[in-house]
Amino acid sequence: MIGSLGSYMTQSLTERRKWKRQRDERWDEKRFETYGRYANALKAQLRIAQRIGAGLGFSDVVDPLGRDEGLSLLAEAESNRATEWESVLLVGDAATIAAARSWHEMVWTIELLIREGPVDAAMWTKAHRLASAARDAFYVSARGDLGINGSPPPPGQWPRQWRAELSG
Repeated sequence: MIGSLGSYMTQSLTERRKWKRQRDERWDEKRFETYGRYANALKAQLRIAQRIGAGLGFSDVVDPLGRDEGLSLLAEAESNRATEWESVLLVGDAATIAAARSWHEMVWTIELLIREGPVDAAMWTKAHRLASAARDAFYVSARGDLGINGSPPPPGQWPRQWRAELSG
């Protein structure tokens, strides 16, 4: 009887651990998908803002987009981002939520520059550098929450120095 009870408890404990591990794996997968969708939505929003900036004469981005058409697309992208945000709030840890919020607030700053204008080149560049740093912080936090080991990729440079590099 003691052997049976011991066997039952061992099997029960093993099954409980297996269930917990599978549940944790499902949540990791859900967080990964959620963080990825959110980052893509925010990146799409930033891309539209950059294209409007190209239409305003900033040469760091190609594919200029007219302000009127762009603002309409920007509103749609913001709506999509806000929808994805709710999922981040649901499954994210506090640090990643804070980093995601900082990133989207920096994207909003870029949008405000476009909406309120006029924007000088120094202000445009600084806003993009700050948004890039906020993006990097989000990825560091998200990777930590997901248990991804190793350093994230190095940050990019804004504005791109491709013209100087090619002519040098």
